[in-house]
Amino acid sequence: MLTIDDHRRDRVGLLYVYPVISRRAGGVSIGINLNPNNACNWACVYCQVPDLKRGGPPAVDLALLETELRGFIGQVCAGDYLEREVPPEMRRLVDVAFSGNGEPTSADGFADAVGCVERVLREFSLSDALTVRLITNGSLMHRPAVREGIRRIGALRGEVWFKVDRASEAAVARINQVAFSLEKTQKALLQCAELADTWVQTCWFAMDGEEADETEQQAYLALLASLKDKVKGVHLYGLARPSLQPEAPRLSALPPEYLRRFADRIETLGIRVTVSP
Repeated sequence: MLTIDDHRRDRVGLLYVYPVISRRAGGVSIGINLNPNNACNWACVYCQVPDLKRGGPPAVDLALLETELRGFIGQVCAGDYLEREVPPEMRRLVDVAFSGNGEPTSADGFADAVGCVERVLREFSLSDALTVRLITNGSLMHRPAVREGIRRIGALRGEVWFKVDRASEAAVARINQVAFSLEKTQKALLQCAELADTWVQTCWFAMDGEEADETEQQAYLALLASLKDKVKGVHLYGLARPSLQPEAPRLSALPPEYLRRFADRIETLGIRVTVSP
């Protein structure tokens, strides 16, 4: 059966579509993987993608994506997939999520892929039942096609989960292994929030046995404070599955009370927080 620990993209033998149990969404999420070549423009040290490499995805076969999504949803709606493969407490479809093995918005066909999802959900009368989500690092918000895809998600009353793990140059270089600009990140978050409901998602863990220090925590809280009236809230989560990156031996999960303590600090800003240890 599916578990929160099993996020294999080839679970049902499809190229673009895969089911997972999402602890944050609270049920079965239908994942859309636009990066089947395991390429991403970031290299987060906690990433669970095997053989991760820098780069972008190949061209998206939109017809195949739509066929796979239609077939899988049909199997769930008309068959016994949930009964066979999902624990009783999670037997509900909750969303269609653009996530996968790299940054979804790096795909040239991202906006058109959102259109494919919209057509299939309408075909099955699921537009109001399932949320369309994008899980993104937000680094490509400057591209008009990316903003168009997010606008379409917003029009579907969907939402964006925007990755912000840390908010200083040194910390982002260490955790996400990219250059960081506070100004660009603020601008990208504001652009995103204007187009669709946007949550900040933050992976909170120990590196070399240490939680982020007070300076890093203050930098993160300051960024959130500048956006508190724009974002819907923060998804704060820990390490539920092991990293498959070279830095894995340096990472460890923090006790749940550490996440709760940091969540309390975020909530003092007037921002809603959900915690998934």
